[in-house]
Amino acid sequence: MNEPNNRGPEQSQPAARPAVHGLHIPLRPGRDKVPAKAMDIHRAQVLPEWIDYNGHLNMAYYVLMFDNATDQFFDLIDLGVDYVARSGHSAFVLETHVTYQQEVGIDDGLRFTFQLIDADEKRLHYYFEMFHAERGFLAATSEQIALHVDLGARRSATFPDAMKRRIDVVLEAHAGLPEPDGVGRSIGIRARN
Repeated sequence: MNEPNNRGPEQSQPAARPAVHGLHIPLRPGRDKVPAKAMDIHRAQVLPEWIDYNGHLNMAYYVLMFDNATDQFFDLIDLGVDYVARSGHSAFVLETHVTYQQEVGIDDGLRFTFQLIDADEKRLHYYFEMFHAERGFLAATSEQIALHVDLGARRSATFPDAMKRRIDVVLEAHAGLPEPDGVGRSIGIRARN
C-alpha cells in the first residue's frame, strides 16, 4: 500500500468518501446492505504521463490504480487512513497478482469492481477487475492478500471486533458469487505440444 501522503496524482483519486452501492463509509453492520455482486468501487482516468514508449498505459500505473481501489475498500470497512491515524494499525499487501487483459490508452476512463474472496482474523483475500468505462471490456485484474498489522510492533494483529463484523458483512454477501476465473492463478510458460 502507498503511504497515506503518497497516493499518486490527484486525477487518479475518487471524490472524497464516496458511497459504494449506496453504502455510507464506513459500512455499518446491521444497517447497511452489501449487494450479492462484485461492488463498483473505484473510477479513474488514464493520464498522459502514464503512457509508456509502447503507446499504452504503463504497467506501474495499473498497480497504482488498483492500490487506490484497495483504499476505497479499506475505507468501507474502516481500515483506511483515518483508522491508521487513530489506531496505529494498518494493512500491508503481502501478495498481488496483476493480469493485463487488453490495452488502454490516454484519457480512457476506467471502472473497478471488487469481490472479497476470503478473510480470517488477520488477513483479507480479494479480487479486482478493471473495465474500460465506455467500451466495457476487461482491461486488467488484480488479486491481493492483505495482512492487518500493528505499526508499533511491526507484527500482524487481529482485526478489531467492529472491523471484523464489517468484513463479515461483505464476505457473507460475496459468499455465493462464483469465484473469478483468475483467482489462484500461477505464473509460468506452458509447455507446447
